[in-house]
This record gives sequence, C-alpha cells and structure tokens, in this order.
Amino acid sequence: MSTWGWLQIVLYIVILLLLVKPLGRYMARVYSGGRTMWDPLLGPLEKLIYRWFGISPDEEMTWTRYAIAFMMLSVVGLIVTYGFERLQYLLPWNPEHLGAVPPDLAFNTASSFATNTNWQNYGGESTMSYLTQMAALAKENFLSAAGGMAVLAAFIRGLARASAKTLGNFWVDVTRTVLYILLPLSDVFGLVLAQQGVVQTLRGYPHVPLLQPTTYDEPVTDANGKPVLDAKGQPTTKTVNVTEQVIAVGPAASQIAIKQLGTNGGGFFNVNSAHPFENPTPLSNFLELLAILAIPAALCYTFGVMVGDTRQGWAILAAMTLVFVGALAVCVIQEQKGNPALTAAGANQTGSAAQAGGNMEGKEVRFGIATSALWATATTGASNGSVNSMHDSYTPLGGLIPMWLIQLGEVIYGGVGSGLYGMLAFVIVAVFVAGLMVGRTPEYLGKKIEAYV
Repeated sequence: MSTWGWLQIVLYIVILLLLVKPLGRYMARVYSGGRTMWDPLLGPLEKLIYRWFGISPDEEMTWTRYAIAFMMLSVVGLIVTYGFERLQYLLPWNPEHLGAVPPDLAFNTASSFATNTNWQNYGGESTMSYLTQMAALAKENFLSAAGGMAVLAAFIRGLARASAKTLGNFWVDVTRTVLYILLPLSDVFGLVLAQQGVVQTLRGYPHVPLLQPTTYDEPVTDANGKPVLDAKGQPTTKTVNVTEQVIAVGPAASQIAIKQLGTNGGGFFNVNSAHPFENPTPLSNFLELLAILAIPAALCYTFGVMVGDTRQGWAILAAMTLVFVGALAVCVIQEQKGNPALTAAGANQTGSAAQAGGNMEGKEVRFGIATSALWATATTGASNGSVNSMHDSYTPLGGLIPMWLIQLGEVIYGGVGSGLYGMLAFVIVAVFVAGLMVGRTPEYLGKKIEAYV
C-alpha cells in the first residue's frame, strides 16, 4: 500500500482522538444540565417543547418509568414512519409519483429505523419519496440515536450516584441530545457535505440525453407480470431504444449527515456511501468516516467526567482504540495482499507471489483499499451499517474483521450510546472475574458487584 494510504489512516486516528476531549466534555455538560453556547438560540425552543408536551424538566424517573418512556418513543416512531411510507403517494414532495410502500416492506423499514438498525432491502431512490426520506427516515435517525444516548446517560448516572432511586428524565435527555448535540453537528456537517457535492434538492429527477443511445431486448409480460411465450414456448422480447438517462437526486446531504453522526447507516441511495451523490470526494469520504466514530469515541470521556474520574473514560477509550487499530491493520494488510486465487494464478504466470494493486473487487477506485478497509472496520465496529465498498468481495481474512467486530457486539467504538454501555457490561464482567481470581469483593467505581438484595 502507498505511503499516502497509511498517512490517511494515521491522520484519521489522530484527528478522531483529538476530538474526544472537547466533544466529550461538551456532551457531559449537556447531560448535566449545564449551559452551552447554543442556549441563547435553542433554550427558548427547549422550554417550548417541554411546555407543549407537558414535560416537567426537574422531575426525574425511576428506571422502570425511564424504560417505558424509551419504549413509547420507539413504538410511536415506528407507527409514524410506517404511516408515511404507506401514504406517501398521497403526500407532497413526491416528484417521481412513487406509490405506497408495500405493507411488509414498510413495517420492516419502520421497525429497522426505529431500533437504529437501519437494515434496508429496498432502493431508496426508487422506493421512498422525498418527504418519506426527510420526515420519516431522517426523523428516526435523530430519535433512535438520541434514545440510545439518553439510555447511556441514565446508565452513567446509576453508576455515578452513591444512592438514588431515579436516573434522570428520559424526555429531557432525548430533547437535549437532539437540540444541543445532534442537530448542531448535523447542520454544520450537512452544509460541508453539500459543498463537497452531495446533492440537496427537492426538484424532480433530471432526464439527461445520452451521448450514445443504445438498445436492448426487454421481456414481454402480461397483466400479471408473467412472461409471454411464443409458439415454441420461449419468452418473447421487444427491442427498447434508450435515448436518455434518469438521474436520481434529492435532499441527501441533510440525511447523510445524521445517518453518520447517529451511527444509523441507512443510505439515501441504493448503493449507500459508494454512490457519488452520497460520497463524491476523498474529503467527503474522510469526513463521513470521522462522523461515524466521533460521538461514540467522545462519549468515553463524557463517561469519565460524569462519574468524576476521567481516567476511567480514558482507559475504556484506550481499550477500544487498541482493538480497533489491530483489527484495522489486519483488514488493510489482507486486502492489500489481494485475492489468494488470483495471487496463485499470477504467480504461476509471472513467478511473482503478489497480486498487483491488491483486492480492488467491490471497491471504488476513488477511495482505494486503505479507506475502504478503514470504512469497513469503522462501520462494523460502530453498528453504523453504511458502506463505501462491498464487504462480500473482501478476501477471506480481510472480510473476517468486519464479521468479528459484529460478533463482538459492535462495541468498538460502538453505536452512539449503545457501544459504550455494551463495553461497560464487559468491564463489569471483567472486574467481577478479576475480583474472584484475587479473592476480593469485586468493586467498580466504589460499588460492590454482587447479587441484588
């Protein structure tokens, strides 16, 4: 691999770690109810939301009420998203006149986005209207991410407090997460992406004349969609002349920003972040990669501040980083070695044991192996789900890394909120086992780890 490829990886890790302390301290201030630079602008809106929904910001919840509130947000979000998908043919901002999303696909998508899974089995540009993308899917990108971060905040309060029956107010945590963390970051990031060439428009798909018209044979089907057969029982075809191309566009930049910052991963276009309108330049690729891990990594420092011991946060961050760097190195090196079958064939013909250029199958030429492998490692470590290369085209050992990170529970650095409380579960188990091994009562943050009485 070229020196520039390694420099990109090193630069990425350095900038990611430099963002940890300032962003982590800021988020700790948000969850502690402190003032932020956005208070003059967003403070009145925050109070209006509390008044509108009847929320008492000073009232804290028990863990059961907190959990019920979290489930309520997820269920309501699922229903609203499902409704937008089923009724999109009646709603505005549908310039391509896309029909209603089928019931099974609509439920699959709504439940996937409500749980921050963002698993897709549809082509966004041919299935979802602009309004559905903006008001349903992007809305869930905000709320599902905010829900995970709110649960983390409650979990940290439970660890930090010596004795308490409450863990904060879920609705306050979600509101402040969206207003003071996700929304400002998404606004700035969305503008940067638009400047880089990510499309952001409500106009319909442009029709562009082809410089070289072409023809192809298309199967003839009946009213039921079945192929029409000729006298010999063979499918009949008709010749189609293609003189123009329809180019899918839409309000993508605003959704890409929150999909990456919230570790959502649902693509506006079918091929996700490999699409030139979602990820047009090496700089946009670098920034989107940075957005995937920025909040999960910074939450480690947030944890340290909120429990009153930043060393705990740095220790967890160090463990995550060591695993991430090791996994990344394996993935990059294996992809650079190339496909073993092609390497063997090349060696038989030329006597060389290396495949020139490495394994570029399924990868964008404008990104190359280094940042493709970096994306594959980051997205599976963070439960993000977005891709800029096809993981099924990776080499056996290179493709093992994304699979292993998923099996690990996606806690390196993990999704926003979920990654850190998943890692904290590992920490508690490790402390418990270590305590048993040395014959001492296991403790973490001054609390004994033992059976609940």
